[in-house]
Amino acid sequence: MRKIIIAGNWKMYKTQTHALEFLQVFKSKLNETEELKEVVLCVPFTVLSIVSKNLHGGTIRLGAQNIHWEEQGAYTGEISGTMLQDIGVQYVIVGHSERRQYFGETDETVNLRLLAAQKVGLTPILCVGETKQQRDTHQTELVIINQLNVDLSNVDQDNLVIAYEPIWAIGTGETCAPVEANSTIALIRSELANPEVTIQYGGSVKPDNIDELMKQPEIDGVLVGGASLDPVSFARIVNYS
Repeated sequence: MRKIIIAGNWKMYKTQTHALEFLQVFKSKLNETEELKEVVLCVPFTVLSIVSKNLHGGTIRLGAQNIHWEEQGAYTGEISGTMLQDIGVQYVIVGHSERRQYFGETDETVNLRLLAAQKVGLTPILCVGETKQQRDTHQTELVIINQLNVDLSNVDQDNLVIAYEPIWAIGTGETCAPVEANSTIALIRSELANPEVTIQYGGSVKPDNIDELMKQPEIDGVLVGGASLDPVSFARIVNYS
């Protein structure tokens, strides 16, 4: 049975004070989640520790937004899997389009980060997706298959989450039609050795489209950006019907 995972990606937002204010409201709005549904907050490095302490013993999981492939070393500004594990992190986003676009992430380095996460027992959330130009020129299938072929080399698919995030829909307010998202996620699943991998949709997910997205048979959850910053909006997404 595939697990439903609803994850929020705070990106570069929220101080420790803001994080605590969020948690106070968010936890009060949550319905009791089913056993097969998991909620994950992927927060900035500076608030990982305080969020971890405030989630201790609860059902919400803690995620980070990046990981280096080495356990330690002279890599200024990076963070290792051991460091993340040490403060209670359980999930980590790998290969987000913003990392690829702004910081030179390649499929080869994405693969190294995936392997590093799994080495210390973290569950990576691998992001894949196409640009607007690639979509308009009917290259979506080719682009995603090529990403998966490199990203997943030697990766254990029993400890993996994949997020299909069409780049043209991230932060634009333009959401991939649920049926189209479902079709692309079905394509991703067909390329996997393990069909039970949880595959999320990400890209302008909001309270007003979550119900329709989650009705699609191939969609196993969502990776939420902007709407995860507001505790009421994100709780509504988690409490989808």
